[in-house]
Amino acid sequence: MGGKTTIASLIPRFWDVNQGSIKVGDVDVRDISTNELMENISFVFQNTTLFKDSIYNNVAIGRKGATRSDVLNALHLAQCDDIIDELPDGIDTVIGSEGTYLSGGQQQRIALARAILKDAPIIILDEATALADPENEYMIQKAITEITKDKTVIMIAHRLSTVKNVDKIYVVDNGRIVEEGSHDALVENKGLYSRMWDEFNNSIQWKVKSEGI
Repeated sequence: MGGKTTIASLIPRFWDVNQGSIKVGDVDVRDISTNELMENISFVFQNTTLFKDSIYNNVAIGRKGATRSDVLNALHLAQCDDIIDELPDGIDTVIGSEGTYLSGGQQQRIALARAILKDAPIIILDEATALADPENEYMIQKAITEITKDKTVIMIAHRLSTVKNVDKIYVVDNGRIVEEGSHDALVENKGLYSRMWDEFNNSIQWKVKSEGI
């Protein structure tokens, strides 16, 4: 299955549509300036890249003029308190210095803090939990709850538990939207999503049984 990231990338105009249109607030994105579009959209990608700089600067770049208190609050809402507590210089610790490295899940939480600080009305989450271990996934999910309050959120995910409670799910197969609806409606529809949900639940049960052996 493919095309999810490509579809989401049409919103910030990483590419433009050949047919039809993408609209934000009834305005075609092609009629919105690049700067205005970028100011109104936050991204958290699967492969987050942080700068070899302090945690503070990696987050503060999310909003011009942000205070230290603003950054600390964003890190707190992104469930990063445990990360900061373990670093030698707290938020002033430089990533990659003196053997200071963060796991993929920890980097995602820092990226979420940056998005929380930016406070854009539109958020695109592209497989934000894909590289996280169970502990980090739980923390990321809590952070996502904070970042998505009163926002328009486009969430791309393979882990169906991530999207179960969203307003509308779009199922993409080979670059096309083949189903849409709520979780319950799609399960009842007995289509592709329903089969994926069954496989997802079976995989969880298999894992639980395997770990119980």
